[in-house]
Amino acid sequence: MSNVYTRFMELKEDFSLISLERIENIYPYFCYPTNAKAIGFEGCIMYCFIEGYGNMVFASNPETCADTNVYPLASTFEDFLRLILACGSANPVEQIVWMSKERFEQHLSDENAASTPEKQEILRLLRTELDLIPMENPYEYVRAVQSDFDGSKIQYSDEYYDVLGIERN
Repeated sequence: MSNVYTRFMELKEDFSLISLERIENIYPYFCYPTNAKAIGFEGCIMYCFIEGYGNMVFASNPETCADTNVYPLASTFEDFLRLILACGSANPVEQIVWMSKERFEQHLSDENAASTPEKQEILRLLRTELDLIPMENPYEYVRAVQSDFDGSKIQYSDEYYDVLGIERN
């Protein structure tokens, strides 16, 4: 894992305000990859690393609006946090997979309008403690990471194939 991830994990803040709640007892939704390591949660959405993809960060969403339940969000954990700084939380970043740029920009505007001083303090902490700057062009960045992504190293449970009614590879 990266130095930024290690330093992030040492921070004892409540990151639920930026959609990265730390959960001890994880409910194993059908689509959570068996080779995933959780970073944080937003309801049932798990943000994670997946073995075989290095420091790439993924979302695993059982209630996805996209054609897949698991998709990459950032090439590195540092980039993932920079996306959060640009977007106010992990939520808009996760939504890019199914949104048009116009819809994303509206969602981002709504996210920023609903910001609180507590949330701004968490974002300030990430910027200063981890020495990060917001990602420029988050929509384009995430779309580039997702284009032509090869998900063949993602491992799923038998339940995943049963729920979706697909043949196991």
